[in-house]
Amino acid sequence: MKKIINNEIVDLTAEEISQREADIAKAEVEATEEQEAKEAYDTLKASAKAKLIAGEALTEDEANTIVL
Repeated sequence: MKKIINNEIVDLTAEEISQREADIAKAEVEATEEQEAKEAYDTLKASAKAKLIAGEALTEDEANTIVL
């Protein structure tokens, strides 16, 4: 891998490559966790809506999803 320093192309050090790979892995994990959290919230919101339509009692978490 290369980088530009003072308009010159130089190789990345082993430490820089290792850090870059760790940063990429961390970003992928964070993106996955964020997507899972969004899906869980959407599922909870759908459950709350279904219960409201059916006239059933909501859990506290479900109620929290519909509070404006």
